[in-house]
Amino acid sequence: MAYGDQQIRFSLRHLPRPARRVSIHVTPEGAVQVDAPEGVTLPEVKQAVRQRAAWVWQQLQAVEARRLHVLPREYVSGETHFYLGRRHMLKVLPAEGVEPGVRLWRGRLEITNSSAGALAVRKLLDDWYRQRAADVFAKVLLEMVPRLGLRRTLPPMRLLSMRTQWGSCSPKGEIVLNPHLVKAPRPCIEYVVAHELCHLREHNHSDRFYRHLARALPDWEARKVELDDLAELLLNR
Repeated sequence: MAYGDQQIRFSLRHLPRPARRVSIHVTPEGAVQVDAPEGVTLPEVKQAVRQRAAWVWQQLQAVEARRLHVLPREYVSGETHFYLGRRHMLKVLPAEGVEPGVRLWRGRLEITNSSAGALAVRKLLDDWYRQRAADVFAKVLLEMVPRLGLRRTLPPMRLLSMRTQWGSCSPKGEIVLNPHLVKAPRPCIEYVVAHELCHLREHNHSDRFYRHLARALPDWEARKVELDDLAELLLNR
């Protein structure tokens, strides 16, 4: 769809009722996602996007501006990497005959390995993040379920590295979370978990969905803004 001399490309997802309106989202990586109730035609969707085109374009420009300030990772000593919202300096310690591993020690992420190559260091660090994510997310999930008034056993959770999403909720009730979310501050993690849990009640972004979210996290919008501002840094790999 044209906006001035620029093109806005979007993906469309039709949601079952009771979704009442077209919702437009811009992901941290600059993808435009449009959710529309079943029965809404493509011309109606385009009209809704056209009405919010200025806002969408501002969000896309903000994503691009953040991207320009993020340098590619090299996985060498001296780089900083995030964990639970804090920066930690990376220290690569080449050593023969020892068990490869990662430890958080006195504000540093220390990686011991026989190879100091970027691919080997990245693999060890990714595995460490995934292990930490499984533990942190399980604890947050345990805390969020009663806050949302869900009278059920804990939903199944799965970790999946994603480039454009922090999380999702399947139609069968499985919560999928991006392990790189563990790099974010805990309030931001709570926001994503609460957001996905709300989809167990409302598998859409209707007014009822946001009322559930606001009851659990009255400041969810501030948490979302903080996470969006950090997205380019946290997803930079």
